Amino acid sequence: MEQKILKTPDSKNVVILAPTGRLDITTAWQFRLKLQECISSITPHIVINLSQVNFIDSSGLTSLVAGMRDAEKEKGSFRLCNVHPEARLVFEVTMMDSVFEIFDTEQAAIGTAEGVAQ
Repeated sequence: MEQKILKTPDSKNVVILAPTGRLDITTAWQFRLKLQECISSITPHIVINLSQVNFIDSSGLTSLVAGMRDAEKEKGSFRLCNVHPEARLVFEVTMMDSVFEIFDTEQAAIGTAEGVAQ
């Protein structure tokens, strides 16, 4: 899983995580641990690039929801971007597309991180 740390124009760190393959029962727990580590030790501002994730099951959605809650507890932000078309269907069918902030590009997701609470 690729990880980058970028700064917003107002000097906030944002972690961008880019998992690959499947986000399912076999990989979701590792992804969840990575999210917890990033939120607690780097920054609560997280962007998940899902361009290389072509399958998400309920375990994967649960790890994303848990990450979003963890970020919100720390007054951070949690955004998704570049959602793979096959994975996007899961968000639409489960209506999770109305729960998450989903952006077309990393840049769009990062740009909105400027306005989050300190």
